[in-house]
Amino acid sequence: MIAKLQCLVLDCTDVVGLARFYQSLLGGEVNRPDPRWSLDDGWATLHTDAGFVVAFQRVEAHRPPRWPDPAHPQQFHLDLGVEDLDQAQGEVLDRGATLLDEGDGKRGWRIFADPAGHPFCLVRD
Repeated sequence: MIAKLQCLVLDCTDVVGLARFYQSLLGGEVNRPDPRWSLDDGWATLHTDAGFVVAFQRVEAHRPPRWPDPAHPQQFHLDLGVEDLDQAQGEVLDRGATLLDEGDGKRGWRIFADPAGHPFCLVRD
């Protein structure tokens, strides 16, 4: 092993807003003091209940991905496990997500974008 993953960092224009969006999905604490990062207007963190850290970095000229447009590729995405896809879909849409692909109703995942345009999937556990 060469390294340990400290966190995943998402570019966006509203660091606290996007941190709170993911907090509403994953639980945890926004901007918990942590000696690894200094918190300011350009940086926020979410320490999830599962122990993983997601960080948010302000990029004023952020260009969100446009799934599945290769001219604006997604670069990465998050898979979030849920028990009930229909219920979880309603909840993430209420919190500001956008449905990108509902699929054919037979597969076990659906694709969304967060408020800053990053794709994520809800995947049936």
